[in-house]
Amino acid sequence: MSVKVYERILQLFEAEGINTLFGIPDPNFVHMFHLAEERGWTVVAPHHEESAGFMAEAVSRMTGKAAVCIGTLGPGVANLAGAMMCAKVENSPVIFLGGQRARITEQRVRRGRIQFVKQAELFEPSVKYCASIEYADQTDEVIRQGLRKALSGTPGPVYIEYPSHVIQEELEVAPALAPSAYRLVGQTAGADRIAEAVDYIRAASQPVLLVGHGVHTTRAGESVRALAEAMACPVIQTSGGTSFIPGLEDRTFPYGFSAAAIDAVVKSDLCLAIGTELGEPVHYGRGRHWVANEANRKWILVEQDPEAIGVNRSVDVPLVGDLRAIVPQLVEALRETPRTPTPELAGWIEQDAAQLAELAETAPSGMSPVHPARLIVEATQAFPADGIMVRDGGATTIFGWTYSQAKPHDVMWNQNFGHLGTGLPYAVGAGVADGGKRPMMLITGDSSFQFHIAELETAARLNLPLVCVVAVDYAWGLEVGVYKRTYGQGSLETGVHWSKNTRLDKVAEGFGCYGEYVERDEDIAPAIKRAYASGRPGVIHVAVDPKANSEEMPSYDEFRTWYAEGTQ
Repeated sequence: MSVKVYERILQLFEAEGINTLFGIPDPNFVHMFHLAEERGWTVVAPHHEESAGFMAEAVSRMTGKAAVCIGTLGPGVANLAGAMMCAKVENSPVIFLGGQRARITEQRVRRGRIQFVKQAELFEPSVKYCASIEYADQTDEVIRQGLRKALSGTPGPVYIEYPSHVIQEELEVAPALAPSAYRLVGQTAGADRIAEAVDYIRAASQPVLLVGHGVHTTRAGESVRALAEAMACPVIQTSGGTSFIPGLEDRTFPYGFSAAAIDAVVKSDLCLAIGTELGEPVHYGRGRHWVANEANRKWILVEQDPEAIGVNRSVDVPLVGDLRAIVPQLVEALRETPRTPTPELAGWIEQDAAQLAELAETAPSGMSPVHPARLIVEATQAFPADGIMVRDGGATTIFGWTYSQAKPHDVMWNQNFGHLGTGLPYAVGAGVADGGKRPMMLITGDSSFQFHIAELETAARLNLPLVCVVAVDYAWGLEVGVYKRTYGQGSLETGVHWSKNTRLDKVAEGFGCYGEYVERDEDIAPAIKRAYASGRPGVIHVAVDPKANSEEMPSYDEFRTWYAEGTQ
């Protein structure tokens, strides 16, 4: 069949199950945007290309597939840079398409050209693959190589340039190949390694399952649930893997922030780690809480990238391949001889539930402005059971780790890179991937929320069921705390405070959203309920106590151990 280059690119993405496109079109891309909508794609134009990248990343996390966003040549592509770096650190397979002027124009010896910079060489260090479609008949091989690189080994972003001289060229092509015809999919582990892992599992007296970010971004929850049940063990969440797998909510404990998790880790004699790099937030699997019983603990690691094996700690049984294929292998091997739960499991479940109940009871109440711990309790108790949780911010997220009462099955937040401002774009992207069916809640700090606040209009345009609960202390709360710890109380706090006249609920109303101002504990949950009932995206501006927000962050000493000075 005869197709234009831009149509062929869409066909190649469709073969991978991709049907969303984010970006702001320019002459390089208007043809692609127009045709994508005709073909039934969801096409979303946000207000900033960085938001487009974050939205695409959220779609990838929600679907387990690669996602696509585009940037206009020059400034538009420059705006993608932050999202590109974030996707690299977050291990997200996002395909960034960049427009560019025709190569003959680029190669001229000229000065003073408008909206032009040599782009590829700037982005190459931030992606797994950087290429350009120089000739029309390269289209298949370049796009496929980009997908191959994005989805193989440790997933990550790629950058593909799309110079204007190839846009309208015709191609004679066959139907697009299925992924399995040009890249490795569903890689299993060898039978000998599976048998060795199962022997360790059967011999263990106190195994734990360490579940990371990758379990949720690959949408592998159902098979991991079956494995946890066959192992009859607790599930320990990494800080990136904070989505709760349906059916495992009661036995899932956050590493470092749950007393049950710490006790289970300390007593474990086997750790089966899935979807995690064993990085700083879990002390590389060999520091802090892992030190006790280290000599008696065996390690099984499921990892797609063979070069990751043994880097942060030694591993007894590496299972190299796609966790979506390997976990079912383990489940099947354990089917006839599942383990029996140890008495400690019921105790840990009871201990964790009691800890959550105590936190809800003891979070300071009756304050105006609201104590941030109480905000988290009230907001998460009002969180819809089938909702999608999105997190953003510094101090607000730290309070959330300890005080959250919800156990959502889908959680979006930027854990590895710590990139603030991702919350609202992540929420939009998650809502697009979900088709706007499930309610969403963004819990964020005020400073983070304002990075991409214009995307409230995008959420309103798409009519997403989103409520943003914003903790407002009119400051960079985490940084205020740094000033206080560095220079003492009453010190000059430069560059961290902003106008107390700002009303984010009024800003929301200006974008066509629901807005409400709250400064008392008891008003938070009713305000959230009214926001959902409005049928529009909502913003609940919650005034929080700035002193508590900067000085009383819970488990802060634990958080500090994540950084290199605590994990070297």
